[in-house]
Amino acid sequence: MNEYLEMTIKILVIIILAGVVGIDRELRHKPAGTKTHMLVGLGSTVFTIMSIWFYKEYQGHTAVDPSRITAQIVTGIGFLGAGTIIQSGSAVIGLTTAASLWSVAAIGVAVGTGNYFLAVITTGAMVLVFILINRLSDIFETKVVPRIRKVGRKKTGIK
Repeated sequence: MNEYLEMTIKILVIIILAGVVGIDRELRHKPAGTKTHMLVGLGSTVFTIMSIWFYKEYQGHTAVDPSRITAQIVTGIGFLGAGTIIQSGSAVIGLTTAASLWSVAAIGVAVGTGNYFLAVITTGAMVLVFILINRLSDIFETKVVPRIRKVGRKKTGIK
């Protein structure tokens, strides 16, 4: 396959996959939405493509370790994710957003290396976690929490 066509496909794939994750976050009005997730995925994919290119281009001429760039992606996205975490009193907000950005970066690395299967499965797993946990949370809040409060009132005598 033509090298430029392959790079173009990788860019399109990560835009779609990261966009799918970002749409969920956007619809839930979270700090980082579709554009942020797409850009994180895009950046990690391009860094990975360039890491592989550097390895191929300079292999044998100098010591090149393509995993160094990937390691820096993990560190950099960790720093970016930390910026989305807010402590408000005893509550911590933004942990899921930070984790989703970190995971989208990992999907970008998978796409950058051409591991489309892993990237698609991981995206699907993330969306499944978001949907499943949100549904379970809704059920818990509407059915379980009111019962717990009702039982608690009976035991304490509070009406």
